[in-house]
Amino acid sequence: EAQLVESGGGLVQAGDSLRLSCAASGFTFADYAIAWFRQAPGKQREVVSYINNKAGETNYVDFVKGRFTISSDNAQNTVYLQMNNLKSSDAAVYYCTGGIVSTVDATWFDTWGPGKQVTVSS
Repeated sequence: EAQLVESGGGLVQAGDSLRLSCAASGFTFADYAIAWFRQAPGKQREVVSYINNKAGETNYVDFVKGRFTISSDNAQNTVYLQMNNLKSSDAAVYYCTGGIVSTVDATWFDTWGPGKQVTVSS
């Protein structure tokens, strides 16, 4: 059973930083990409960033480039999302999941936990 458990989140002021963690188990961690998604009220769930250790690649949505950094600790089967200079528009519930990324598309596990709320105050 593939399992990914998010931790972190909370309430911060705009401009502050926060780190989310995603602990994975039940699958071969190094064989899959790990992605962070987020969903704000009234919006669809959207991918924020992913890391594909097998290919040595990272990817970020345009709105977080230069502010967010995704990294992995393969020994701990954990992926982190370091979020710097947080904005009000970053407020959402953040989720992690695994999947397979190719040069033409990405397929993510259809398994979602409760996620972690990130709230940003102005």
